[in-house]
Amino acid sequence: MKLVYFASLRERIGKAEEEVDLPESVRTVADLTAWLAARDEFYAAAFADGIARAAIDKNHAKPEATIAGAREIAFFPPMTGG
Repeated sequence: MKLVYFASLRERIGKAEEEVDLPESVRTVADLTAWLAARDEFYAAAFADGIARAAIDKNHAKPEATIAGAREIAFFPPMTGG
């Protein structure tokens, strides 16, 4: 699965994107962020505050959204309006 990171998440993790093989236990966006945060201190810092947003195949997704069949999941910080 392709993971893409934007803005401050990309800066904290140190990469814009990566391909990963997920364990079967990772089924939702929330599972994925927890799995990523457990990888190392850079991922933990990126997802520590719990405010990262996700998009599954370019559609905004809630933490409980299933990731089965997804080709790409993007993570980005909250957006502000103006």
